Amino acid sequence: MLRVMNRRMNPFKPTAGGEPPLLIGRERVIRDFDKGLDNGVGAPGRIMLITGARGTGKTVMLTVLGDKARAYKWDVIEETASDGLCERLVNELRSKDSLIDKLTINPSISIAGASVSLGEADLSAKRMPETLRKAMSARLDVLEKHDAGLMISIDETQAASRADLIAIATAIQHQIRERRNVAIVFAGLPQMVSDLFDDEVIAFLRRARTNVLADVPVDEVEEAFAQTFEDSGMSIDAKLLSRAAKATAGYPYMIQLVGYYIWDTADSRGSTVISEEDVSEGIREAHVDLDNAVCIPELHGLSKNDKAYLKAMAISDGPSETSEVAERMGRSAKYAATYRKRLLDAYVIRQTDRGKVDFAVPFLREYLRERAEGQVV
Repeated sequence: MLRVMNRRMNPFKPTAGGEPPLLIGRERVIRDFDKGLDNGVGAPGRIMLITGARGTGKTVMLTVLGDKARAYKWDVIEETASDGLCERLVNELRSKDSLIDKLTINPSISIAGASVSLGEADLSAKRMPETLRKAMSARLDVLEKHDAGLMISIDETQAASRADLIAIATAIQHQIRERRNVAIVFAGLPQMVSDLFDDEVIAFLRRARTNVLADVPVDEVEEAFAQTFEDSGMSIDAKLLSRAAKATAGYPYMIQLVGYYIWDTADSRGSTVISEEDVSEGIREAHVDLDNAVCIPELHGLSKNDKAYLKAMAISDGPSETSEVAERMGRSAKYAATYRKRLLDAYVIRQTDRGKVDFAVPFLREYLRERAEGQVV
């Protein structure tokens, strides 16, 4: 008779959008949203903007907040910004697939005094604000009869078109004026605040509760590692724990990678005691995954001169003076400025102060430095 071994489950979740065991440093965001739902119409937590660099856990936060809304028996519509965003929202608002069993939503709206099937409604950009607003009102009419509400989350908001954001802002503002039970959460790169929300037509969205997901203090990472390893039956001494935490630099995605590979290396040996070799191997594997998942994709498609600008930046330990970057490239400031703008527009770098730029992608500096000796990136 074969004996089946019971394998333990790795508690770390480094996959995109995977919910980690501990939402380190994100408790306030969750609390604000929870209070918004609890305090009713008009509470500030019901309109929220979540920003941060890639890998800081924005998608994870949308998942967590969606679960919070579902716990209140709300309907949750989760979307990612791309072409056709508002058309998809209208179709989802029409859907009878609700958390409330056996709800029947009348799939029609009134436009210019005439009853029109939502399937036949005008989905043109010109009419979309009205179409989306009416579809949202129709869904809320039914939900509120059951003391429920509607939450919409939009991921990758920086990719949304101006027309779609105008339609969404118009629809949400209308619902709030009518004191409807609605919440909306946008997530995206920090630049979306200035690039997309700096528009008088959608100024209403500037009043959203803004949460910037920054790196996590290393001491908090160490505490989280200690608790997670202990809860999963692993032991690790204080010195190795400190080394593991420092290797993450507080970057949320790296926290999950380092934890995952250290745990997995020890578990593959059948041990519940994490060794120095486990930590070394785990950190090495985490860096390989980070390079493949973050750094290499960021560099893919960039021109030779784009990469030259980044390599010149990588010489600095922190923000770089744009004049120094041009000098390191052996080019004029005007020439280098072309590539600075391209990289800013691509969200690969960010402006930190007047005349200064830094990497917007964590660990990209280190990746470029490691490959500085004649290697192609």
